[in-house]
Amino acid sequence: QVQLVESGGGLVQAGDSLRLSCASSRSMFSEYCVAWFRQAPGQAREFVAAISRSGGNTAYGDSAKGRFTISRDKAKNTVYLDINSLKPEDTAIYSCGGSRCILTMPPIVDPGSYRSWGQGTQVTVSS
Repeated sequence: QVQLVESGGGLVQAGDSLRLSCASSRSMFSEYCVAWFRQAPGQAREFVAAISRSGGNTAYGDSAKGRFTISRDKAKNTVYLDINSLKPEDTAIYSCGGSRCILTMPPIVDPGSYRSWGQGTQVTVSS
């Protein structure tokens, strides 16, 4: 399994935008299905977005539809999560998970299916 490293979080104001990155140093990351999850204090982990191995298929959680965009750059071994119009309720630790998958696998929303995880990046949105 590859090691994943998230970055891009920080303290922002409501209405701002952020780009989170989930990167690996290994080229085999291009064979992985990847997803973003978030967890706010005192709350359960929540599915945010997932992307297929090819990058051609994506899936979003209900709270992420419309403001979140997941994408990947295979040349950079990186998966991105763009968040627009940030809201205070977006405050959470955002983590990426990944697992090697077949090319035809659709985006995976179940966190239990991912074997590699990053340490998370904190996003704090002030009102």
